[in-house]
Amino acid sequence: MDTLVDLWLTDNFFSPLCCHVDVSYRIDCGGSATITDDFATTWLSDRYFTGGATAVVSEPLRFSLRPQKTLRFFPPTTTGKKNCYLIPATQAARYLFRTFTVYDNYDGKNRPPSFQVSVEGTVVFSYRSPWPETLARDGSYSDLFAFVSSDGEADVCFYSFATDPPLVGTLEIIQVDPTSYSTSAVGSSGHVLVNYGRLTCGQDAWGPGLTNDIDLFGRQWQSDADFRSNNTKGVKVISTTAAIGGVNQKPNYFPMKLYQSAVSSNGVLEYELSVDAKLDYLLWFHFAEIDPQVNKAGQRVFDVLINGLNVNRIDVFKTVGGFKAYDWHYVAKNLNSTKLVVRLNPVVRGPILCGLENYAIVPNDLATVPEQIMAMRALKDSLRVPDRMGWNGDPCGPTSWDAWEGVTCRTNKDGNALVISRIDLGSQGLKGLVSDHISLLTNLASLNLSSNSLGGSLPEGLGHESLVKLDLSNNEFVGSIPDTLATSTNLRLVLLNNNQLEGQVPDQMYSIGVHGGAIDLSGNKGLCGVPSLPDCPLFWNNGQLSNHGKIAIGVSFMVVFILLLAVTYICIRRKTNDYDFGIPHELMSMAAKRNRYHRQKSLMDLEMESQHAKGHFVECEDVTSMSERFMSANPNSIAAVGPRSPSLPDVVQLIIVPSAMKLWN
Repeated sequence: MDTLVDLWLTDNFFSPLCCHVDVSYRIDCGGSATITDDFATTWLSDRYFTGGATAVVSEPLRFSLRPQKTLRFFPPTTTGKKNCYLIPATQAARYLFRTFTVYDNYDGKNRPPSFQVSVEGTVVFSYRSPWPETLARDGSYSDLFAFVSSDGEADVCFYSFATDPPLVGTLEIIQVDPTSYSTSAVGSSGHVLVNYGRLTCGQDAWGPGLTNDIDLFGRQWQSDADFRSNNTKGVKVISTTAAIGGVNQKPNYFPMKLYQSAVSSNGVLEYELSVDAKLDYLLWFHFAEIDPQVNKAGQRVFDVLINGLNVNRIDVFKTVGGFKAYDWHYVAKNLNSTKLVVRLNPVVRGPILCGLENYAIVPNDLATVPEQIMAMRALKDSLRVPDRMGWNGDPCGPTSWDAWEGVTCRTNKDGNALVISRIDLGSQGLKGLVSDHISLLTNLASLNLSSNSLGGSLPEGLGHESLVKLDLSNNEFVGSIPDTLATSTNLRLVLLNNNQLEGQVPDQMYSIGVHGGAIDLSGNKGLCGVPSLPDCPLFWNNGQLSNHGKIAIGVSFMVVFILLLAVTYICIRRKTNDYDFGIPHELMSMAAKRNRYHRQKSLMDLEMESQHAKGHFVECEDVTSMSERFMSANPNSIAAVGPRSPSLPDVVQLIIVPSAMKLWN
């Protein structure tokens, strides 16, 4: 197995949460066995992984959940700078991804690592040393919503800065409704929604992994208290145990608990959210009028301001009535600060808020063409690329990081995907062979696999119109040079020297050197047929038929086939003529008489042999007269047609009755 962290789970690990959730995985990274925590949540062990190493936090008693006490880390010196979890996703859909990240000085170095995390090829989380003390000691959860393509897997990858080993404590993936969070407003599969704050107002943090409260999407909600600005005065918490209408409904399935608590104030209600000014943000507001004193429209009215811009006026009771959930969202664009200020200004009575979500709208990064990802993974296996090279995840993406070691990429003609343009793996100690899937690399311009120990034959799909340079020298390739390689019209450099190739070199390939390119075929004792190489035998070459031999045999078979057709035709014509030819009646009569004469003559011969056996001898001149007398005296002496002797020709045989013998006495 390779260092890519593969997770292919059986159907027993699917854990649907309700009717709308089809796939749910929770992985205890570094855990030695599958467990069930205090909240009846099943955590899957990643003990079958070969990528990276496992560790335990230095102070495990600080953590209440067992999955938080273990972690997996990826030393770049042994596993490369890029390591990935490949999680099965049986259908293209939208998923919630969540990680728990903690350092807690597990390695005794008191230096948290610097690294980044990507989902489906888009960088979403970044950790830079030094970390905030609470993050390093206690850890934190990070989550996002992302679409997974139809390739059957979800990729979560970790990228190392310098020699720092990335790490992860837990990894979760939960399928959600594809139309959740207004894909019409922010785009569908073209964006990732990264959580920059999911606040519940008037209560402590709750949700999966924190409390027994259920959120069908697996969302965790944190208290809003730490995000209120100093401008917020006179905060009042309002809560209820009454049922709230309009909750747990498609497509977002917001839980009732979110709307059973709210905050209000006598004046403004203001929050400061940290953001990245280069991105746009989706703000999702949650309201419910749960104050019994407000029982008709117009009794609570307030304005919503985003970075000082008045974007909406809200009257919850007027919109949905009392004790019913009401949601409203807004996309903040063109930010010029790392602070996003959300302010609720009172118009009538103080504002009220149950919850607030803030998501960065991160455009999907370019990804490699799926067919070429397949080809590169096949090459990784067939070439036996070592783990230290980090050939994991997308070969080219994300664009903010280098491609796989030894691989160069570029955008395709349409500018919407990445393609492989160059592979340089010379002198890497490779010992495999070149996969036939290399034919899928239709944009490959340069391939260097020189000075390794690669063997096998050269695949037919090696030659493409895009291929310009090919260096396979100093390996152990066998077989002939494929004709498809010879027809690559753009080839300018071909180095196949010092291999074990054999057979005739295609004329088109040798023309590369004639037209200003360079070609080196030396060191292949079995090659022949072009200048500087031996002539190929006419019919046989290195234990195989040469091209000339194959042509000669083909021509010979053709000639024989034509002759057979000619002979068959002549025979058919001759049979047809014999059948149509009619013998005249006179000739038929003469033939019948002649046959009768020969039968009589045969009878006389038999009689003579019988007499000769008894000692009687008849002179030759008496035979004719004797036969004439015998036939005239005994016209009925020929009794019957006897059985045919298998040793005699197909003629009539005669049996002589005893009375005929009297003539001889």
